[in-house]
Amino acid sequence: MTTTPAPGSPARRQLTEVRTEIAKAVVGQDAAVTGLVIALLCQGHVLLEGVPGVAKTLLVRALAASLDLRMTRIQFTPDLMPGDVTGSLVYDAKTAAFSFRPGPVFTNLLLADEINRTPPKTQASLLEAMEERQVSADGVSRPLPEPFMVVATQNPVEYEGTYPLPEAQLDRFLLKLVLPIPQRHEEVEVLNRHAGSFNPRDLAGAGLRAVAGAAELAAARAEVASVQVAPEVLGYIVDLVRMTRTSPSLSLGVSPRGATALLATARAWAWLSGRTFVTPDDVKALAVPTLRHRVQLRPEAELEGVTAESVIGTVLGSVPVPR
Repeated sequence: MTTTPAPGSPARRQLTEVRTEIAKAVVGQDAAVTGLVIALLCQGHVLLEGVPGVAKTLLVRALAASLDLRMTRIQFTPDLMPGDVTGSLVYDAKTAAFSFRPGPVFTNLLLADEINRTPPKTQASLLEAMEERQVSADGVSRPLPEPFMVVATQNPVEYEGTYPLPEAQLDRFLLKLVLPIPQRHEEVEVLNRHAGSFNPRDLAGAGLRAVAGAAELAAARAEVASVQVAPEVLGYIVDLVRMTRTSPSLSLGVSPRGATALLATARAWAWLSGRTFVTPDDVKALAVPTLRHRVQLRPEAELEGVTAESVIGTVLGSVPVPR
């Protein structure tokens, strides 16, 4: 028996309240807030990109608080080792045996801060956790808590001392969300809050409360899974990703995993919008954040100022929209 979401769905109402609660701590950044909620609904991971000071960490902390989820933060540095993330075997002198000590990845919401500042070997330690939702050590696989999501941050301007994320890891992020500098009226509101009693380290004091939990999130995911997708919309998604593979500006187009990711995010957005079916507009709305980190520009295109977003925009304007 499937659950069909209705306009008054309690699960949808609670997930909408999550966005309202986050707004008590974070001014603006509505697209990033919605993207994080969509990723949770799709059991996906998020790459947050933005200059320092645009509330990336505060946003993740507020999300965890509004959903009553356990959050762990790892500061990724050049000397961070894989075991510092996943955990390691530790010798116990009392039992004369090795036992596994879980690492910070055993949490609900993992904030991987400045993930591109650590070497590829440590970055790769997250691959199994992100894809299989487990950690393997000494031949034993240990499941991660449910729900589990990785939110990684990276700075777009500081390239010195950074290690670019490999394509295999980028492809495992459901969404890449870019946090812009707030507009003037939003920045005035930020200062107004700080001039008052707002303390970003005290979210409870800001009035932020948990409005949903793991059970409500599971119910919401079940409703999202019941959202219908017409064959014409499925074909539209396939046509979009296939056109990226023939774009003269790209050396790497969107993989089949990218197509399934776009389907998942479009369904979640349709559900959040109060509909039981996906429209081509839902696909268009999520195409850029779902696909921009899954393509690779040719060097000559980069020199000409072409961006992944502009290429995806061209593709969206070229593929016929089904009716």
